[in-house]
Amino acid sequence: MRLHFFKTLFVFLLFGIPLIGKSQCITLANAFAHNDYRHKHPLIDAENNGYTHIEADVFLHFNKLVVAHINPYFKGKKTLENLYLKPLFQQISKNNGQVYAGYNQPITLMIDIKSDANKTYALLKRELENYKSVLSSYDNGKVSLRAITIVLSGHKPYDVMKNEQSRFAFIDEDLRKTARDTANASNIFAMASCKYSKLLKWKGSGNISEREKDRLCAYVTQAHKNGEQVRLWASPDNKAVWKEILSCGVDLINTDKLVALKNFLMSQSANGTPATY
Repeated sequence: MRLHFFKTLFVFLLFGIPLIGKSQCITLANAFAHNDYRHKHPLIDAENNGYTHIEADVFLHFNKLVVAHINPYFKGKKTLENLYLKPLFQQISKNNGQVYAGYNQPITLMIDIKSDANKTYALLKRELENYKSVLSSYDNGKVSLRAITIVLSGHKPYDVMKNEQSRFAFIDEDLRKTARDTANASNIFAMASCKYSKLLKWKGSGNISEREKDRLCAYVTQAHKNGEQVRLWASPDNKAVWKEILSCGVDLINTDKLVALKNFLMSQSANGTPATY
């Protein structure tokens, strides 16, 4: 019986099956859970692997914010509130104001808007009001950081948000536009992202060219000047690429392979690379 218990516990730990309602594992500042809701246990799998950045695609569907990749039909219960906002709020309430015990930085919930930007944002604003005590905010020129920072991607309501005096969301900017979008960048842009193949052709075999590396580093430097974290999406899921883009200052590694990236980042930290916090 005792041997069976330890075997079961080992499987739980190895494969990230949820053991408890809130994660108490190491936190990975560079880990971004792409399309998190497609994992077997949305949010929980990401938390059990220490992810601090989590993405959900959202459609406005019959006055609900439905989490889905393509088709929101028949997914009425899989709402942004049920899968993410409520459980995160409950964890923070039970955990002294933090998602992870001892991690005093905000975690990021990226909401990738797949439907009309302004109509979706109008409903999202109303829902976020219910959780404002735990959400980072912008108020009349001042940014206040709290347990969760909401970042909007996809169809972005930029024209509406840039004129708001108070809000609980920020925008994921196009990394390639950072040099010209410097006015009030820190007030509205929290992240700067780009598809990997738009900047780099190197897939991890051999050495990256100096030209590609210099180009990436230049974009990263400008984004950091604007106070934005950098993310490359659809990047090759291999250690060579992960190591190279981290060395160029890319803040967030976008992946569907939660355990593989966790193991990589933990090994980097053990080797002296500042990849985890």
